[in-house]
Amino acid sequence: MWYFAWILGLPLAAMFAVLNAMWYEMVDGDATPDKYL
Repeated sequence: MWYFAWILGLPLAAMFAVLNAMWYEMVDGDATPDKYL
């Protein structure tokens, strides 16, 4: 039954990664601000 963990876990992890990237872009406004260049 380990495959249920993969079936549920992989989309959840991918969704978390996408939401995290969207949140980072929304909060920061720019992925590469001038202070890091």
